[in-house]
Amino acid sequence: MATLLYSLGRAAFRRRGRFLAGWLLVLAIAGGGLATFGSHLDSEATIPGSQSQAGIDVLEKSLPASTGVTAQLVFVAPEGKSVEDAPYRAAIEKTVAKAGKAPQVEKALNPFDEKKISQDKRTALAQVLYPIKRDALEDSSVTALEDIAKSARTSGLEAEVGGTIYSTSGLAVGIGEAIGLAVAIVVLLITFGSLLAAGLPLLTALIGLAVGLIGLLLISNVATVSSTAPSLALMVGLAVGIDYALLILSRHRSQLATGMAAEESAARATATAGSAVVYAGLTVIIALAGLSVVGIPFLTVMGLAAAGTVLMAVAVAITLLPALLGFAGERVRPKVGSRASRRERAASGAGRSGGERWARLVTRHPLVTVLTVVIGIGAVALPATQLTLAMPDNGTAAPETTQRKAYDHISSAFGPGNNGRLLVLVQRQGGDPKPAAEQVVTELKEMNLPQVLDVRPPDFGTDGHTAIVTVVPKAGPRDEKTEQLVRDIRAVTPKMAADVDARILVTGSTAAAIDVSDRLSDSLLPFIGVVVGLALILLLLVFRSIVVPVKAALGFLLSVGAAFGAVVAVFQWGWLAEVFGVKTTGPVFSFMPIVLIAVLFGLAMDYEVFLVARMREHFVHTGSHHEAVIAGSRHASRVVTAAALIMFSVFASFVTAEDLTLKPIAFGLAFGIMVDAFLVRMTLVPALLVLVGKGAWWLPRWLDRMLPNLDIEGAKLRRPQPESHSMAEEQRMAPRA
Repeated sequence: MATLLYSLGRAAFRRRGRFLAGWLLVLAIAGGGLATFGSHLDSEATIPGSQSQAGIDVLEKSLPASTGVTAQLVFVAPEGKSVEDAPYRAAIEKTVAKAGKAPQVEKALNPFDEKKISQDKRTALAQVLYPIKRDALEDSSVTALEDIAKSARTSGLEAEVGGTIYSTSGLAVGIGEAIGLAVAIVVLLITFGSLLAAGLPLLTALIGLAVGLIGLLLISNVATVSSTAPSLALMVGLAVGIDYALLILSRHRSQLATGMAAEESAARATATAGSAVVYAGLTVIIALAGLSVVGIPFLTVMGLAAAGTVLMAVAVAITLLPALLGFAGERVRPKVGSRASRRERAASGAGRSGGERWARLVTRHPLVTVLTVVIGIGAVALPATQLTLAMPDNGTAAPETTQRKAYDHISSAFGPGNNGRLLVLVQRQGGDPKPAAEQVVTELKEMNLPQVLDVRPPDFGTDGHTAIVTVVPKAGPRDEKTEQLVRDIRAVTPKMAADVDARILVTGSTAAAIDVSDRLSDSLLPFIGVVVGLALILLLLVFRSIVVPVKAALGFLLSVGAAFGAVVAVFQWGWLAEVFGVKTTGPVFSFMPIVLIAVLFGLAMDYEVFLVARMREHFVHTGSHHEAVIAGSRHASRVVTAAALIMFSVFASFVTAEDLTLKPIAFGLAFGIMVDAFLVRMTLVPALLVLVGKGAWWLPRWLDRMLPNLDIEGAKLRRPQPESHSMAEEQRMAPRA
């Protein structure tokens, strides 16, 4: 691998114009394609093989109105008044009539005709039906309905809009992301002490990210791409793009500081640090692509989209960056006698760096260090045992939004279950479904289920074979009692189906959300097994060691436990909620654990490769284990610190997003990265390796003979190199003893 990348890096340096033109051409073609064809993101999440999805598929054909998006107009009269009072009733009916003529609306149902009036007569609920899916609903149509609702407020009514017309907004870049990028620039400037050197990782990362995101948007025209997929791809792609270029450029600058010629240095940096980038990128790609194990297309697309941007980040790091180093030439070499030069030479062994001092401190009493770190992280991870999950709905929206106000009004006036009704599908092939549906209604009522508020009369489909029985729970859609109610009804539907000779399915958006959560819970362990197993095999190939991959995986468990603990404390318990802009606490987005595990595992292995690769490289060339651990820390600590700070700033910037599906993931990643980089990789790993001794690099001989030699250390490239003019000049300027 190192030999191949050495040749690639040298070719890119020498033919820099061609490489740069090639990437700019790819970017131009992708941009032109997007301008021509646009994009088509889909906010719908399907769960193949689930009972709810089977029911939704039937309803789309037989009763399409029940699967289209629905808006809710909620009218609340002033205290002591009734919505049935003449002026308020007139205002409501006028507003509903306007809503029926709004863009893309099929019809609006009068709440007085439908008897959707609360017991205290203060609240009226009107349904507005759209014969389309959410992804076909124009934003302007939602705005138009909100404007119509506002017109009712002139009569003294409170009018709010809710329903399924509101969903995850997906990609949205704001001031928080810009601040995160600014912090990354500051970290790069501090790391390199040069504006040119700091700008190169940022430039390559943005080019790779642009190609990846534009490619994803183009793919959305021929394949289903969820609206949240670009958000995760942006967050992960930007972070790793900067980090991978940072690793190679840092190695290049260190070599330049010791006098190596620019072309040779670029080739060697691409060969050695570039090898680490390739394998680190592969672990991230494996982790993200592993999301397909869950079997939910929505999640599979999210994972593959983010994996695509990581692939682009690796590609630009090992091809475009060496070309840009060719354009930069001697200008990125630290100036003789400068602080940057002294720092780079210290990292290369000429003096003690902060990383070396820290490594010697934590390895002085390795057992104490290991126990302290494990106990400390374990304490932070304790809240993770209380983690509860649910799919987001309007009840998780910010309190000041109209959809949240509508949700709260419906809960207080009609009961929380009216925000999450269950649909019981009754289908009879070749027969009238009416007798079967009526018997199902009777049996459901006779069961006296404690969590059922009401069982409504059936509605019938247009195919003559299908009916829908609406069950209104007492609890809200994210409540554990509603989840149990779905399971209780499904437990008796097989017997009901046999009694009435019909197919019976519990479906609808609430049941679908519960099915998603169950599918994710059932898939978590297989997912971890597949992803961690493949990554361990890759690390085994890279480091030719049994201990290193196992230790890497165990360290990751500590990091992910701490991340989950922090998420529970903030997003469920409300600790420091105001500081992080968390306006609603409660169950966390169901996708959070599996997405966070995938991304954090990949990034944790990045730091493992960055750090241990330098230790392994020193051990291979010297045979001294303890000094290899110290040398690896000396070489890699500064770049790992900078990489972690950049990752943290990028992820933390997404915590400012209002989207509660993305916010806990971003927060968990930001917290997990800090724990993993500074406590696990830079503290626990050196101490543990010293504690284990040379056994850390042990590999059975029979396995050693079977495994291919990937040469991540660049051993085949080791040969004396002539000093550059800059190095000779520095030596002449150095004070004589």
